[in-house]
Amino acid sequence: MSAAVAVLLVVLLGAVVVLRERGLPFSFDSEWMDEILEHRSPVWDVPSLVMNALGGGFVAVFVVPLITIALLLIFRRPWAALYFTLAIIVSAAAVQVLKTAIGRPRPEDILVVSDFGSFPSGHSANAATLAVVLGIVFARTWIWVAGSVYTLLMMVSRTYLGAHWLSDTIGGLLLGAGVAVLLWAPFAAKLYRERSASHRPFWSHSARPVEPGNVDS
Repeated sequence: MSAAVAVLLVVLLGAVVVLRERGLPFSFDSEWMDEILEHRSPVWDVPSLVMNALGGGFVAVFVVPLITIALLLIFRRPWAALYFTLAIIVSAAAVQVLKTAIGRPRPEDILVVSDFGSFPSGHSANAATLAVVLGIVFARTWIWVAGSVYTLLMMVSRTYLGAHWLSDTIGGLLLGAGVAVLLWAPFAAKLYRERSASHRPFWSHSARPVEPGNVDS
């Protein structure tokens, strides 16, 4: 239910953007962008450009997904690999559909080359999807913390580079997390059994059960 509400909020926020004249930014978008422009510095350019490369283009579309899928398969988590693959594909497709339908202009002070459509942020959606999927699959606190930090840094970097308004990154966050949780539902039982099996000691898989009648006295 929470995931469905998150996706619905993205759609509603997109509808509000469309109804505003030429997709104009909200007041908090403008205020945040003013702060960003005031604090731009070469010191922050490099990490922001690194996040830009990690969250989009060849690295995000091929390198990160393929490495993640390979690692999941190595750790004998085929259902997790399938879940991850579907979540990344559906999230990216939903972003493109909304970008095309809404057609919000990007900020004018942009430092990178980007495609058409500002809402929602594809980089933020990708980061949120990755963070939630890995958090669900491995169920480790440090993964949730690392994923949350990574997603927030991605959101900040997108506004710092002028590629998105703050509301675009919020929409991307809600969309990515919502898609990941919605797709988790049909895989929940299989992912739980798979995770439980991977946590068993190696001898529990090979030990033969002892039948009462075969116990030596």
